Amino acid sequence: MSATTSDTADERFLRLPSPLRRLLSRPELGSVVGAIAVFCCFALVADSFLRASSLGTVLYASSVIGIMAVPVALLMIGGEFDLSAGVLVTSSALVSSMFSYQTTANLWVGVGVSLLVTLAVGAFNGIMLARTRLPSFIVTLGTFLMLTGMNLGFTKLISGTVSTKTVADMEGFTSARALFASTVTVGGMHIKVTVLWWLALVAVGSWILLRTRAGNWIFAVGGNEQAARAVGVPVTRTKTALYMGVALGAWICGQHLLFSYDVVQSGEGVGNELIYIIAAVIGGCLITGGHGSAAGSAVGALIFGMTSKGIVFAEWNPDWFKFFLGAMLLLATLLNTWVRRRAEASK
Repeated sequence: MSATTSDTADERFLRLPSPLRRLLSRPELGSVVGAIAVFCCFALVADSFLRASSLGTVLYASSVIGIMAVPVALLMIGGEFDLSAGVLVTSSALVSSMFSYQTTANLWVGVGVSLLVTLAVGAFNGIMLARTRLPSFIVTLGTFLMLTGMNLGFTKLISGTVSTKTVADMEGFTSARALFASTVTVGGMHIKVTVLWWLALVAVGSWILLRTRAGNWIFAVGGNEQAARAVGVPVTRTKTALYMGVALGAWICGQHLLFSYDVVQSGEGVGNELIYIIAAVIGGCLITGGHGSAAGSAVGALIFGMTSKGIVFAEWNPDWFKFFLGAMLLLATLLNTWVRRRAEASK
């Protein structure tokens, strides 16, 4: 009896993963290594990179990408992606501005209406995906085109131009700006409130993925949708909730856009959806789904922020920025794939 118990204990002990194996299995490992390399590179070549004001600028650039990268990463872990995320940010800002301006209502009313409209667009993407069984590329590309046309068409119809009227003198502007576009100073570093939104979303996203049943559903749906459905995972509800999560991030970014500049250009946001996807991929998400983390997407966004601003601080030709971004995307994807295969082979 004791020998059997001892053998069982030994087998369980042998099955425990080593700290190194656990580290190698982390999806954000490659992005963390890349972030350290990028930081060291610009710290050496750009004298102004380590200044408090410069680091504040880097964090701000990272946060406006990171707010969207977190829900986009969760969606990609669930096996889908959203091409309408970039223009949805602009749509959210336009609804807030034009609704409040045209109805002469308090700006908070427009903010609330914008939240409902934006979440409805996210739910539309999820429901259309489930009902039509079309690839998310087709569904969200259609939404992207419709939103792009509606942003321009409604803005010109209501305002007569391609931009909205200023809302700086409207009731509720000051309090809304404090929530979505204020700045705090810490040790000489000017930190935008978007950094706090970003960190909060990373914490919530990590908690959902690692501590809740919904997180298990997300990984299961992204890993094998048919198997997940067979064991009772609510696939449609899970994917719809993920698309609504992307919409929530778009709403936050949209309100920041509006209350930072008082007006909104209807053509903004086109192409940003690729940046969000790139940040998530650099952070360890796989296009095929079932692998990734919220923390990794944050590191991916940080790499993007350091690169975009570091090139400026180093006084390099900014024309090379997209080259560096593309190179980092390929290297991160290759490294993430290699790390994942090594981790699986060592199990």
